[in-house]
Amino acid sequence: MERPLVSVLMTTYNHGSYLAKAIESVLQQQTLFAFELILGEDCSTDHTLSICHQYVERYPDKVRLITSDHNVGWRANYRRTFEAARGRYVAYCDGDDWWCDVHKLAKQVEWMEAHADCGLCHTRAHDFLELTREMRPDPEKHYDDFDHLLLRLTIANCSTLARRDLVAQYYEEVKPQEHPEWLTDDWSMWLWVAAHSKLHCLEDFMVVHRCLPDSVSHSQAHLKRIAFCDSTMDASLWMEEHYGTGRMKFKILRKRSSVALWILSYEGTVGEYLHRWWEDVKRTPRLALCPEGAGLLVKKILFRRKKHNV
Repeated sequence: MERPLVSVLMTTYNHGSYLAKAIESVLQQQTLFAFELILGEDCSTDHTLSICHQYVERYPDKVRLITSDHNVGWRANYRRTFEAARGRYVAYCDGDDWWCDVHKLAKQVEWMEAHADCGLCHTRAHDFLELTREMRPDPEKHYDDFDHLLLRLTIANCSTLARRDLVAQYYEEVKPQEHPEWLTDDWSMWLWVAAHSKLHCLEDFMVVHRCLPDSVSHSQAHLKRIAFCDSTMDASLWMEEHYGTGRMKFKILRKRSSVALWILSYEGTVGEYLHRWWEDVKRTPRLALCPEGAGLLVKKILFRRKKHNV
């Protein structure tokens, strides 16, 4: 088997309704170099494993399967799939996302080969809202510098291609398994890469990120959405402390608080709002001077009255 230049990493769990589309979008890539697809399957309860076996049998020289007889959890599955990669570069595509440009890998590798100081090349992405079947473009502005990314990671995980040695160094240095409070690995991973190398965004739309209605990052439950934002901002705080200058710390704390208060200004009780505001101010007294705390509370009270009067 020819050694691949790129390893495409696809972790999957209960993606039976979406997985074939994701796999086909990778196998359709048109390249002049060899690449492999590694499926990291974590004991799904649907027919995901069966689909994986079908593609391994059809493409034994290109598709490999990593699985076990027990569920290891998303973080360990993510890691073991990476450890199986043999390519100089790794690209990510979860089992419910897909690529919409057959030249994605070719364009990214061309950029990376020409720019040795670039550790990560990503593309623009469409968000596909599974609940409404609506396709939305990602944010028009993409940031590639560490400070901006601490507040807003404008990198779709399914759009990335990175140098394998950098990702290996991230795992060795950061040890994300010791941070169970981080609800996703890609946020901290790409922040770390941004702190250690250059990043580049190709402006073409090349991938589609499927937003499921009850995923970790796109839950319908307001407390889960708050928990996810808290998790990403906690990861940003850790990265700022270890690799930043310190000047972004308050901005991260303010973002962490304001997003939670914004969500609670629409959902939840006044008591939940006041409790969260008070806990944030106790931890960071300077937040008491920020106008959004009182402003969003007034908005919430008026909104509740308006709903009551309707």
